[in-house]
Amino acid sequence: MRILAIGDIHGHSRAFDTLIAAVKPRLEDVIITLGDYVDRGPDSQGVINRLIALHETGQLVALRGNHELMMMRSRDCSQYEARWHNSGGKETLASYSKSGKSQRKHIPDEHWHFLDNICVDWWESEEHFFVHANAAPGLSLNEQSEYKLFWEKLDNPMPHFSGKTMICGHTSQKSGKPLNVGHTICIDTRVYDEGWLTCLDVSSGKVWQANKKGKLKTALIDDFATRQIK
Repeated sequence: MRILAIGDIHGHSRAFDTLIAAVKPRLEDVIITLGDYVDRGPDSQGVINRLIALHETGQLVALRGNHELMMMRSRDCSQYEARWHNSGGKETLASYSKSGKSQRKHIPDEHWHFLDNICVDWWESEEHFFVHANAAPGLSLNEQSEYKLFWEKLDNPMPHFSGKTMICGHTSQKSGKPLNVGHTICIDTRVYDEGWLTCLDVSSGKVWQANKKGKLKTALIDDFATRQIK
């Protein structure tokens, strides 16, 4: 069994398709997506469709990201609606409407169900734990604050008391390369800009990266080892 972690997709279905085709998921694999499926890119609707289909195979564990939180809360709070629109929500709404009229009513109930009830806040295995943004090193995962899990950027993180390696996204790496400080690995490699979408096999350390043009490259996570955030 492989545990495959995929970083922030941000509406880039072509890069996601390229990664999945390269990784060739097996029935026994677990695929962990780290959140931020929507906003900024051109096809948030397509990304969520793909995730729903993948979840139906029993392989997917989908985490929520802060962009999903903004999207969900935009239903009930005008403040969050404005914040979401200014953070890429306009592009997400446009992906649901062929007419170009960006309205929330075009988002199908199945997609809200996915965000509300299928996505989770964190996940862990024997040697790793997976969060969207960050985690306080001295607290268990069920004690983490919303700010830590969804919003806080990495800033020279400390090892978690559990001894497990943290796999996260959210802190976008402008270099397009994963950040690997040993006890913490960040695989948000900024696909929405000129970067890459990253998939990491946490056991073997193999890395696949695809960009929004559909180009693919591979590496090993040890190739990106560093002692601190640059």
